Amino acid sequence: MNLPNKLTIIRICLVPLMVIIPLLPIQGEWIQIPIAFWLINFIFILASITDKLDGSIARSRNQVTTFGKFLDPLADKILVIAAMVLLVEYDKLPSWIPIIVLAREFLVSGYRLIAVEKGGQVIAASVWGKLKTVTQMIAIILAYLDVHAFGAFLSGGLTGFSLVLNIVATTLMFISVIATIFSGWDYMKNAKELLKD
Repeated sequence: MNLPNKLTIIRICLVPLMVIIPLLPIQGEWIQIPIAFWLINFIFILASITDKLDGSIARSRNQVTTFGKFLDPLADKILVIAAMVLLVEYDKLPSWIPIIVLAREFLVSGYRLIAVEKGGQVIAASVWGKLKTVTQMIAIILAYLDVHAFGAFLSGGLTGFSLVLNIVATTLMFISVIATIFSGWDYMKNAKELLKD
């Protein structure tokens, strides 16, 4: 149980703290943003930092383990899906977005398991996968800072900073969905050889 793996476990433990916030009687706002959104965002950002740290520490200290290889991507998926589901619960995100993300993760995880089983091959993240991760993280953070729902700018009525924030958050979320689809397709395209047997 080295430091990178401890950080990964901390990231997983932060998810229940994030998920329980909508159940608590938290009221009030700060800079016109609900306190609950600030708390969720703080936990999400903290968990995202541990994601960056555990990988860097594992590589620099040569502490890469099988446990870490299994748990680290799983922790990332749990964190992102939980944050998106909460956005759906708050009516800030359409449900089809986390559904696409979840479907992609199931497909890619299955593909990676088959790849390891067939030849011990470890599948590295593609450019699309890296774009997906970065845009997802930033889009989720911005979505909790935006008091308006996904795509609210399309209906008009938003002005100034609220308009810019909603456009940027919506655009990044949409880009993350496109990257999710393309990265999933990229993995599945390469899976044909593995699935022949």
